[in-house]
Amino acid sequence: MGDVVPDSVRSVGLFGHGGCGKTTLAETLLFKAGALDRRGRVDDGTSNLDQEPEEHRRHISLSLAVGSALYQGKRLYLIDTPGYLDFVGEALAAQRVVDLALLVVDAASPVEVGAELAMARLREAKVPCMVFVNKLERENADPEKALAALREAFGENLAALTWPIGLEGGLRGAYAVWKGEGYGADDQALADIPEVAGSLREQLSERVAEADDEALARYLDEGDLPPELLVRATREAIAMGSFVPVLFGSAQTLAGTKLVLDAIAEFGPAARAADNASDEPVVFVFKTTADQHVGRLSFFRVVSGRLRPDAHLHNLCRGKDERVGQIYRMRGRLQDPVTELVAGEIGSVAKLSETQTGDTLALHPGGQLLPPIAFEEPVFRMSLKANSAADDDHLPVALHRLLEEDPTLRIEHPSGHETVVAGLGEMQLEVLHDRLRRKFSVDVAMELPEVPYRETLRGNVRIEGKHKKQSGGHGQYGHVWLELSPADGEEFVFEDKIFGGVVPQQYRPAVEKGVQEAMAQGVLAGYPVVGVRCALVDGSYHSVDSSEMAFKVAGALAFREGAQRAKPALLEPIDEVEIDCPEAAMGDIIGVLNRKRGRVLGMETDAGRGKVRALVPQAELQRYAIELRSLAGGRARFTQRFALYDEVPAQIAQQIIQKAKAGI
Repeated sequence: MGDVVPDSVRSVGLFGHGGCGKTTLAETLLFKAGALDRRGRVDDGTSNLDQEPEEHRRHISLSLAVGSALYQGKRLYLIDTPGYLDFVGEALAAQRVVDLALLVVDAASPVEVGAELAMARLREAKVPCMVFVNKLERENADPEKALAALREAFGENLAALTWPIGLEGGLRGAYAVWKGEGYGADDQALADIPEVAGSLREQLSERVAEADDEALARYLDEGDLPPELLVRATREAIAMGSFVPVLFGSAQTLAGTKLVLDAIAEFGPAARAADNASDEPVVFVFKTTADQHVGRLSFFRVVSGRLRPDAHLHNLCRGKDERVGQIYRMRGRLQDPVTELVAGEIGSVAKLSETQTGDTLALHPGGQLLPPIAFEEPVFRMSLKANSAADDDHLPVALHRLLEEDPTLRIEHPSGHETVVAGLGEMQLEVLHDRLRRKFSVDVAMELPEVPYRETLRGNVRIEGKHKKQSGGHGQYGHVWLELSPADGEEFVFEDKIFGGVVPQQYRPAVEKGVQEAMAQGVLAGYPVVGVRCALVDGSYHSVDSSEMAFKVAGALAFREGAQRAKPALLEPIDEVEIDCPEAAMGDIIGVLNRKRGRVLGMETDAGRGKVRALVPQAELQRYAIELRSLAGGRARFTQRFALYDEVPAQIAQQIIQKAKAGI
């Protein structure tokens, strides 16, 4: 197992829109390379890469999966990623550790939103890329139209590296432009040469020539490149990002898939390694799962050096030591134990006690800390309510374990008593709900979170509060006069304006405490009262019956009655929202914001994209992530952050108050 060198490692991530066939292609490539003895099927739940019951039930990938194979002397690592937008965190994690991206598209609709977003992320991260046009066995498949659409969307630096032989039901294989040879679905050579073979080679030579000085000179002189120079220039152009090759075929029928493996082995960049000369291992963890059989399972890339079982490493993020047990190469759900992994290789290890996704492990505490994965911020929230006391007890631990698996999730407690989970979309939280029940036997109900309304006072009032009770023996007596008025912002200001001893000093803090407890209960709809200035100006006491409790009650009584007279108002949280969207969608987006009582603060456009900033009531944003995805076809994203509290319009406030009083 120690015969792998970094230059022979090829790590490839499969990205694209949901339903384009990434998982089927990954299974096919592993099968073709001899790593799997059968191809599983997504539709019937037998996939080797989709392992979770939720994936089998929904027939989509929800988590990344890793497969490894040895092909033509190269150690290949394939990372299959979900295409659904709610699970983009998995794609971002995979993108961080691969040296080559394979963007999979559907021949019938090659430029779907998932493909657009994936290509944008890959280019921003400067990850070299290939494109595989899948599903050419289907009716109306047209490779020329597909290539034209891809060039229009992603630029003219795309050219065909393979071309289909036959189409639809007659799809038999694919032609390798750089080899000048065709291969059938059974990997046997085909004599068929496409009519466009000459022009395809010319286009390929033209696109890659600029990456190599010798190739450019040869191309300008002769208009063609000899095979060895064409391969070298193609490899360099892909690594530089100046060329994106396009391959054609069908993962379902196997047509063209051998040439995908050939292209990865021939043209894929070798592993990026920080220090191949050193044997000291540096490891980056990009994925954590909670396996019911082995516990926590960490997926990692060896960034430099060599990693062997039983290594003792230091977690640079946590400041803790970790013992690395048996290490594995993954083949989907299968684990192959190995004695060594070198720089660039991807593996897994069980039961790292302190390590989480995004952590760096090194031999010494002074090692170089690698930056964490930049995940997207959550934009969709649901409240979790346990269905029993036992569920409530187990919920925090279960959530902690699931958040280790998916760092795009957040747990929030906006009102102190409510548990809110925040994620990227509705399906992601539905999957969380399913996994809570299946993995941890925790049953919860999910509903929209409570809006953290507040109440305040708009007027001034002087009010008396008296608590007097006689029940034999010592009685209870507390008597205060308070002046209530609005304060700046949300602060509470208590002023002691007592002169003399009408209220003894030891009872005055109790008055303040009584007022604060009454404020917490609200006066209109049960929401906390904020922004109040309260002055204790007068009162009286009894030498025997007065106590701290009596003055606390008197203060609360005075506040409740006074607040009703001081023009109480309902406040709502207002969030500042920033939306990044296609320029063409800005009009519709602004129209929806206006209907949501939003106030637009600014707009700008650049290169076909637009940005809108607005202040919008938080109550209107609870399902906005879903609405915006529909409104802009998934091509928009937004962020929100709390800005201020503002008064609720009278008609809406009345509805909220009525619901609160009715207990709805």
